[in-house]
Amino acid sequence: MDEKIIPKERKHFTHAEKHMIIHELLSTNITKTAIWKKYTGQQQEHGHITRWMKNLGYDAGNIVRKPNIVTDLYPMKQRKRKADNPENASEESKETLQLKQRIAELERQLKEAELKATAFSTMVDIAEKEFKIPIRKKLNTKP
Repeated sequence: MDEKIIPKERKHFTHAEKHMIIHELLSTNITKTAIWKKYTGQQQEHGHITRWMKNLGYDAGNIVRKPNIVTDLYPMKQRKRKADNPENASEESKETLQLKQRIAELERQLKEAELKATAFSTMVDIAEKEFKIPIRKKLNTKP
């Protein structure tokens, strides 16, 4: 395809020239900035080509290009989890069962301790009322 390079002083392009520039963009791996510089001599294209594509009916959203950054140069190795191994699965389930039992026991002990604290506080309140003596320590006393 013989391409005519448009003079660099030019600021306005005809529809045919715009179609030619867009066709070159879509058919090659050249960036929009490089094509803009080729046809205008300016370093930045400021979205002109994308606007042309929208106005002339090209689908600007489906341009598939290679990314500038290479991803996954060194992908991490996948570690095997303990649950993936059938031998460790039963061991893990035993541990979780033991931990659940331990949690239940600790919760029972906590409820019992809360009940004892409530009973003690109630007993002190009743003794203070009946005997009319202060049992609880005052906060502002010096040691």
